[in-house]
Amino acid sequence: MPPSLSVTTEQLPKSQVGMTIDVPAETVDATYERVLNRLASRSKLEGFRPGRAPRALVEARLGPAVLREEVVETMVPEVLRQALEEKSINPIDNPDVEVVELERGRPARLKATVSVMPEVTLGEAASLKVATPSVEVTDEMLERRLQAVREPMAEITPVDREARSGDVAVIDVEVEADGQVVPSESRQAMEAELKEGVLLPELLETIPGAKVGETRSVTVKFPDDYGEPRLAGKDGTIKITVQGVKEKVLPDLDDALAKQLSDGKHETVEAYRGATREQLEESAKELAQLAREQAAVKALVDASEVDIPDALVERELASHLDSLDRSLHRQGLRLDRYLEYLGKTPDQWIADERPEAEARLKVDLVLDEFAKREHIEPTEEEIDRFIDEQAAKDEELKGRLDELKRGPNSRRFFVSRLRRLRVLERLSEVAGHDVGAQT
Repeated sequence: MPPSLSVTTEQLPKSQVGMTIDVPAETVDATYERVLNRLASRSKLEGFRPGRAPRALVEARLGPAVLREEVVETMVPEVLRQALEEKSINPIDNPDVEVVELERGRPARLKATVSVMPEVTLGEAASLKVATPSVEVTDEMLERRLQAVREPMAEITPVDREARSGDVAVIDVEVEADGQVVPSESRQAMEAELKEGVLLPELLETIPGAKVGETRSVTVKFPDDYGEPRLAGKDGTIKITVQGVKEKVLPDLDDALAKQLSDGKHETVEAYRGATREQLEESAKELAQLAREQAAVKALVDASEVDIPDALVERELASHLDSLDRSLHRQGLRLDRYLEYLGKTPDQWIADERPEAEARLKVDLVLDEFAKREHIEPTEEEIDRFIDEQAAKDEELKGRLDELKRGPNSRRFFVSRLRRLRVLERLSEVAGHDVGAQT
């Protein structure tokens, strides 16, 4: 029976474990003997047949430093494996090992720092204060939806008046920065719909009220990553000259149009309006539930404690960078060029992304711990049923059903997704309600 190790541990910050490992002198000497035997069998010294040189001569030729290094490389991995097994420690990366003492005929001492999966101190879900928002579907919201579905059918007619919100304005555009016109940004007779989400907010405030032939200017702060280098991060002046105004005229919503818009499901305007309101109300319920789930997750994460090891953060960042690289490659782009466009080195990108990576990890770790506490683990039958449901919604997935169920990677993806959905549902159920819930 080989002599046993003496292992002591201590908890360190960032979910690390410090280990002091004392190795018996017998183990040290046995390792020296094994290393010398191996080196002697391979040695080629003048005057001796290969592998026949005396061990003392081999040792003298190698020198104590080289021999010690060979002993370290031979002994440390096995000693570390035994120590981790003895203390039931599962490292998440390669431990950092320091050989403190190592000399033939004497006990050796190693010190190791091991990163492990962090322990999560989970907040009490039932005591969380989470608002349950509700969204009332107003007549104004209904009218906006009914207007939106008729937009593609609108007739665009020139009118002799000032530009108004919702119109299509024909405009000439000229952009200046640092007193110089930027030709690449200039446009002639460009049609622009005066609608939120289509034009810059500054232009939406400036153009309405302008008459044909009138020129108006507005100062805009361009973002740092703007595509035109002469404007990136600068204040620019946009000059707009209105050359024409066109009005969008929506078709009247009558019974015939209601039937057309509903593919024959509704014969009257009243029936179509009622169905549209029901759709809006169902969407509002889904949004309210989503908002509650997100609020519950945030509240649970804020109420929980977890010390995330740097090794886990580095792994998350490496995975994110690899995903970005693959995504750019599919678009025919290179990662180094993309980072150059952002004006960042890889180290700067990693530093900027680190807070988000830590936040993602904390959410994942907290929700995983919640799943364990609540015993949330989908059965094989539930996973198969979930894959069937997802495939039914996607034509591409429908043709790969067997592959999705049998492939270990795809199945692991759906297991993780279903577990997360169950976790969110359960957390939303047990989280406490705020008496000041929003309505």
